[in-house]
Amino acid sequence: MKKILLSSIIVLVGFVFIGRLSYLQLIRFSPEVLDDTAVKKIFDYPERGYIYDRNGALLVANQPAYDVMVIPREVKPLDTLEFCKLLDIDKATFVKTMQKARRYSPRLPSVLVPQLSREDYATLQEKMRKYDGFYIQKRSLRLYDTPSAAHVLGYISEVNNADLKRNRFYVAGELIGKTGVEKSYEDVLRGRKGVKHIQKDRFNRDIGPFKDGSYDTLPEHGKSIRITLDKELQEYGERLMVGKRGGIVALEPSSGEILTLISGPTYDPALLVGRLKSPNYTKLHNDSISRPTYNRALLSEQPPGSPFKSLNALVALQEGVMTPDTRFTCYNGFYVGKTKRGCHCGGGRRDMVSGIEQSCNAYFAGTFRKIYDKFPTTDAGQEAWEKHIKSFGLGNYLGYDLPTGRPGHIPGSKFYDRWYGDGRWASSTIISNSIGQGEVLATPIQLANITAAIANRGFFHTPHIIKQIDGKDIDIPDYTIPKYTTIDREHFGPVVEGMANVYRRGTAKWIQIPGIDIAGKTGTAENFTRIDGVKTQLTDHSVFVAFAPVENPKIALAVYIENGYYGARYAGHIASLLIEKYIKGEVSRKDLEKKMLTKTLEHEYAKPFSGQPFEINEYVW
Repeated sequence: MKKILLSSIIVLVGFVFIGRLSYLQLIRFSPEVLDDTAVKKIFDYPERGYIYDRNGALLVANQPAYDVMVIPREVKPLDTLEFCKLLDIDKATFVKTMQKARRYSPRLPSVLVPQLSREDYATLQEKMRKYDGFYIQKRSLRLYDTPSAAHVLGYISEVNNADLKRNRFYVAGELIGKTGVEKSYEDVLRGRKGVKHIQKDRFNRDIGPFKDGSYDTLPEHGKSIRITLDKELQEYGERLMVGKRGGIVALEPSSGEILTLISGPTYDPALLVGRLKSPNYTKLHNDSISRPTYNRALLSEQPPGSPFKSLNALVALQEGVMTPDTRFTCYNGFYVGKTKRGCHCGGGRRDMVSGIEQSCNAYFAGTFRKIYDKFPTTDAGQEAWEKHIKSFGLGNYLGYDLPTGRPGHIPGSKFYDRWYGDGRWASSTIISNSIGQGEVLATPIQLANITAAIANRGFFHTPHIIKQIDGKDIDIPDYTIPKYTTIDREHFGPVVEGMANVYRRGTAKWIQIPGIDIAGKTGTAENFTRIDGVKTQLTDHSVFVAFAPVENPKIALAVYIENGYYGARYAGHIASLLIEKYIKGEVSRKDLEKKMLTKTLEHEYAKPFSGQPFEINEYVW
């Protein structure tokens, strides 16, 4: 009986081993089988997918490049100085890179010198045979068909240790999208690398494909994508922003598609390609004055200024504390206690339409008070106000598909309780919020989004940059399903009328565009910094939001120019030119165009502390 049991166990174990080996070899190939010094992997890298604009114009393609690779354990003694001269690197760089390669893996390939040009490759390819352990591997780098949109397109770079730990798809030396669309859609654009397995003999010589190449795979090219950007509009807007700092975002109101996203100053994306990428990036990144790598369109949190007045008007209408005919008297300003706050509208009795048209501070201070007076406590008024304002997408990241951003700031009652003390503040304490100053902060993309919501009379689509993947339209509910504000559609009429009058006879009447009915709102945002601990006012920021045509709008945009004086001076001019360029395809106001293309604000930015905003981070929220 014992012999039968023992024999059965031996047979059973034998079947288990045979079954497992058969599974590994015939059914499932495990990478561990090739984790063997007798098998060498050679990767075949695919081309990344192309990137096109909304109209099919090419933005990003590929160009060939070559990496010098090293397998440390296969390196034999060599003339280091001669080799470094051949590769145009110094000995210290060679030693440091070799040490890094050994730490990564003595028997897996690492990049020694990345991204050689075709000319360098032609010089090297014949000479590399005499250096054991080194070889040249072909890959593709990005080729830009536009000098614009660097912040949108992003760039690719070699994976770092964090990338390798986060995603096992990559090995050292591979490229990955680091910013912009390249990062957001990395999984789509990168494709899938192929691999060849080479069998080695006991003398470490290549003897042919492992298992006759049965485990080799071919590369799969990345999928091409079409983004929502308008190439011509983007390039034109960046030319208008030369010599200016700020952000511009234009949206298609009916879809939320981003038509243009500009951060000024910017840079040519081609600077971050090839062997000069590292020194170029260091130079751009270390420019702490102009900050060309800083995406102001998505990251710059600034007071929205007078465009915010339209939202306060909508909140007052929704809460039923006012009608469009409710009037306030402006005495060239308004009083908070015994302190007078100024206004530049010229004074007089104002209703809602004329209040927006002439951007009357006194009218909107009265509007703001009316909202809070409806509620039994200031906290209750603040909560109602905050709910309505946030429904326009302010105070959050909006959910767009670019990999950077900031939420802005919409203060709540707890914020003011911490700052002033519970029960020790009222609407008069925070009256600056009535005109888009105070503690309210917004990014340019948020300002564009609220403008699109007004253009749509109460709803918006999440802003997004993707339009098609591999020739197929996107169908992402977050982008296709509209998001409704808390304001009923019926209340938008007088606000839109007031914004249309801004162009017809209000604060932007000097920059009308023939043949296009535009609704807009100028803004002059106060600009503060701290100098030796003292809050100091600098040159105001110029703000402008607009949409057009007023009926059936095709474009909604926000322009924010740092130190640009009042709203119609720089931001309004640029906004008008961009609207006409997009709708008509050409610009008729050549005088205005020439002015914006040639005028700069470098004299403002040359002033000490200029352009450094007063951050409200001293408050704790």
